[in-house]
Amino acid sequence: MKKTLIIALLSAFFCIPEVRAQQLPLYSQYILNGFMVNPAMAGYDGFTSFNTTARQQWLGFKDAPATYSGSWQTRVLKQSYKIVNHPIRRDKMLIPSTKGRVGLGAYIINDSNAKLARTGISFTYAYHIFMKNTQLSFGLAARLFQYRLYSETLTFGESGDPVLSSGFNSVAYSPDADFGVFYRGFGYFAGFSVSNLLQTAILIGAHELPEFKTYRHYWLMGGYSIPLSSEFELEPGFLLKTSENWNPQGDFSLKLYYEDQFWGGFSYRTNKSLIALVGIRIEGLYIGYSFDWALSEIGHFNYGSHELNLCVKLGSDARRYKWLNRY
Repeated sequence: MKKTLIIALLSAFFCIPEVRAQQLPLYSQYILNGFMVNPAMAGYDGFTSFNTTARQQWLGFKDAPATYSGSWQTRVLKQSYKIVNHPIRRDKMLIPSTKGRVGLGAYIINDSNAKLARTGISFTYAYHIFMKNTQLSFGLAARLFQYRLYSETLTFGESGDPVLSSGFNSVAYSPDADFGVFYRGFGYFAGFSVSNLLQTAILIGAHELPEFKTYRHYWLMGGYSIPLSSEFELEPGFLLKTSENWNPQGDFSLKLYYEDQFWGGFSYRTNKSLIALVGIRIEGLYIGYSFDWALSEIGHFNYGSHELNLCVKLGSDARRYKWLNRY
């Protein structure tokens, strides 16, 4: 019985499509913190950003999935100089030590689901290439995660299960990598990323249990801003995602911005979820909230999913992009 339950828990954590977010966290406000989905977005807008996200899924369920994360990202600008030898005059001169093309980022995350939890850190390097009035970005992230199975909290009708006595491993570590591409222009963006590039094994449980691994995930996002007036702007967008074992899902959103300070909208997720999105910007502070309501039968047994995102962006709006003379 114990062996069967452990396999079921691990399978739910790593494989089942309806909870595939527990292998990689699910975000409803991916636009506010796209860096968590695509490493190429580290420093893409030129700001130094500090972001924190708290998500509680299926409120009212005991031990329901919960995700907490904090991230930092920045752009290395032309603000420092280095001394080099002039090749002709044979004297020294100061030149910029960077061309403003490098982005850096890092995040820490804790993701839990019932008796399973995942905690990890990630470090990202991004490179941004200017193409007239657009920008093409590439990003690579290295990360390390710890997986924990709280076997001591499991209760069974039988005792002395041979699976537990044969060397049960309740903690496992998994290094992996992510890669992303992001394209940004006036009023539009598109990005593609791959998570779990190495598909490393998760050596958790007992020797008799099957070996689990992280599945490679693919993400495709895009959006376009439509000015309606000098005050209002409409932005349709999408996020398509699937795992290596082909569990596709899509988010299709429509948001209305007012003076780039207030926004609200809706998103539909193809697992039959409707999402309400609201937010406000106060100077460099961005506050976003989303409420997910499952349209399937599971929605009758919980109080929805809630997500709160707080972001602080440091830097002048007039210096964000190269075509605005930032770099």
